[in-house]
Amino acid sequence: MPPNLCLIFFFFFFINLSALSFSPASAVGFNWGTAASHPLPPVKVVDLLNSNNITKIKLLDPNPLVLQALSGSNVQVTVGIPNLMLKILNSSRKAAESWVHDNVTRYLSSGAGGVRIEYIAVGDEPFLETYGDQYYPYVMGAVANIQGAIAKVNLESRIKVVVPCSYDAFLSESGLPSKGHFRPELNKTMIQLLTFLTKHRSPFFAAISPYLSLRQNKNISLDFTLFKETARPHNDSHRTYKNTFELSYDTLVAALSKIGFSMVDIVVAQIGWPTDGAGNANSSTAEMFMKGLMDFIHSRSGTPLRPRRPPLETYILSLLDEDQRNISTGPFERHWGVFTFDGQAKYHLNFGQGTKSLVNAQNVEYLSPKWCVLNNNKDLSNASASALEACSVADCTALVSGASCSDIVWPGNISYAFNSYYQQNDQRADSCDFGGLALITTVDPSNSNCRFPVQIRTSNSHSLDASSLLKTISLSALFWLSQLVYHQ
Repeated sequence: MPPNLCLIFFFFFFINLSALSFSPASAVGFNWGTAASHPLPPVKVVDLLNSNNITKIKLLDPNPLVLQALSGSNVQVTVGIPNLMLKILNSSRKAAESWVHDNVTRYLSSGAGGVRIEYIAVGDEPFLETYGDQYYPYVMGAVANIQGAIAKVNLESRIKVVVPCSYDAFLSESGLPSKGHFRPELNKTMIQLLTFLTKHRSPFFAAISPYLSLRQNKNISLDFTLFKETARPHNDSHRTYKNTFELSYDTLVAALSKIGFSMVDIVVAQIGWPTDGAGNANSSTAEMFMKGLMDFIHSRSGTPLRPRRPPLETYILSLLDEDQRNISTGPFERHWGVFTFDGQAKYHLNFGQGTKSLVNAQNVEYLSPKWCVLNNNKDLSNASASALEACSVADCTALVSGASCSDIVWPGNISYAFNSYYQQNDQRADSCDFGGLALITTVDPSNSNCRFPVQIRTSNSHSLDASSLLKTISLSALFWLSQLVYHQ
């Protein structure tokens, strides 16, 4: 071979080898929700993102304070549209244009000062089965109008429109991934959505929930869910599955293939592990799951149906705990955070972006070191009823069976309920009364396993109205009644 041709051959061989050896890992981001009574100030959260080299965030709603704090940062942002807006966005192009103006274009900038919005997520898992047909019939109309609105302001090449798909929108009754399919009532909408995504070269956003799969499927073991090599594999014909993630992911891949979209890129929009509020929901198990997930993603091995083709991006659920998140699925819903509500890391995590140990939020301002507890010198015959009312509006998810405070028995659980209500009401003196059954103390009632929190001092807090204690007992209250009786 002539010398010049040899040089050319080795040059291209080296370039191709480099591309194979140093292909970038799938991007990892976080869901940032704000369903908290005392949210960590957005500026401090952005500092937390920067300290941990987190460069991708998915927002469930376009919170103005959050978007302002992200302005000028290097964080790429997915802005979510709440489900309650889908109906009006479906019926009105003008409403879509107003939404895009108010929540997108006003925060963009051609210079370095704007928000780096890359996706608009239409709805917050509008296909969730428990919603029935409350939202999904309006999805495609809203998608079309939002797409038209961003095209009108020449942003269609800069911002992609997507729809987050819930983990229960695709399933396999046999448990075999190859038999995966979308719920029948969703097929028409899914075909329309995927046709739209393909046309605009946008990925398919989908949630995967190994934790819920573990709770709902008796054939799945904890070891299999935690990526342990010793777990018994699952077989589907000649394909072998070593963990729940592979199983769920390929169920989705098969569902996409069945309606003709086998090659669409997939973004895992939500995946995580809770650390409280249920059995197997604790920091040590969450750390094992997250380590297994990160190792799997960064191996770029893919799955049996998509070898060497991992998710395009993966968004961890979630960045911070949220004490007002809906708990209809379970009390653990308020404990998905890799960080506590006040920005303190719960465990070690290396998500492959230059950090081996998570950095905590700095200079967090707290309310005074005071707690509200039961006054043991009083007649306690009505204490459980008062705690029940407190839990119906405050956060008592740490008290449920298997949770971090489930071992504290009556009357300690009553004190926990009182304190939760007291902290959510900014430690107002009248929120630690309960008919004279409570008192304020400066002695921390926490123990090694059960933390009685002191809330953050923030102007964004949403204190519970005092009259809420008088409201009619709801289904939520009945739930807490069963917990308080159980621990009595």
